[in-house]
Amino acid sequence: MRGGRELRRAALAGGVLAAGHVVPAATWLPGLRRRAFPALAGLGRPDHVALTFDDGPDPVSTPRFLDALDELGVRATFFVLGAQVEAHPRIVRDAVRRGHEIAVHGWTHDRPWLPEPARERAGLARAVRVVRDTCGVAPLWYRPPYGILTGGRWAAAGYAGLTPVLWSAWGRDWTSRATAESVLETLRPDLRAGATVLLHDSDHAGAAGCWRATLAALPALTAVCRDAGLRVGTLAEHGIGPGRSRTPSRSV
Repeated sequence: MRGGRELRRAALAGGVLAAGHVVPAATWLPGLRRRAFPALAGLGRPDHVALTFDDGPDPVSTPRFLDALDELGVRATFFVLGAQVEAHPRIVRDAVRRGHEIAVHGWTHDRPWLPEPARERAGLARAVRVVRDTCGVAPLWYRPPYGILTGGRWAAAGYAGLTPVLWSAWGRDWTSRATAESVLETLRPDLRAGATVLLHDSDHAGAAGCWRATLAALPALTAVCRDAGLRVGTLAEHGIGPGRSRTPSRSV
C-alpha cells in the first residue's frame, strides 16, 4: 500500500511539473496571446511598429541588414543567440554602434521538449552575460526559440531580469519558398498600429539563404508603415515593459 501511495505521489508531482512546463507555452497561440497577454504579443504604442529580427548575428547576412536599415533610416531590435554573439562579437558591437537594440534569443536555438529548468536558467544567464560583456549594455527583452515560452523559460527570463516578448505579426520568412512579396503579404493583415514584427536576419534555423527574401522586403515594409503614419523602431521605443519610459530617439 505504501508503495502505491508513493507511486501516486510521484505521478502527481510529475503531472504538476509537466503542466507547469507546457501550459505557459499556450501563449504561442496568436489569438490567445493578443487577447490575454497584449504586452507579450508586443502590442505597443498606437503610432509605432516595432521591427525585430531573430537568430543572428550571422557574418554573411547580418551586416547586409545593418546596411539596409541605415539606408532606410530605421533602427530595430535584434534577438541574438548567445553562442552566435560569442562567435561574432564584432557584428553585435557594430549593430549597437549604429543605434540598434540587442535582445536575447537564448544561448542556442533549441526546442524545449523536456522540463529542464536548471539548464534553461543557466543558458539564458550565460546569453545575457555575453551580450552585456560584448556590447556594454544590459539587454531588456527575451524571445524564446520557436516562440515556445515554457514555464522553465518564463522563470529563467525572470531570474535573468528579462521581459519576454513574442510578436503580433510575422513574415514566415524562414522557408525556402519565401519571397519578398510573400513576406510582405503574410505580414500585411497584422501590420497595424502597435504591432511587433518578427523577421529573421539569419538562416541559422531556417532554409539556406531565406534571409534574402526578408532583406528584399524591407523597403516595401517600411513604406507601408510610413504610408499609414506609423513610426518604425525598436522595442525600447514601443511603450511596453521596461522600455516604456524611454524617449524615442531615431525611429522613423
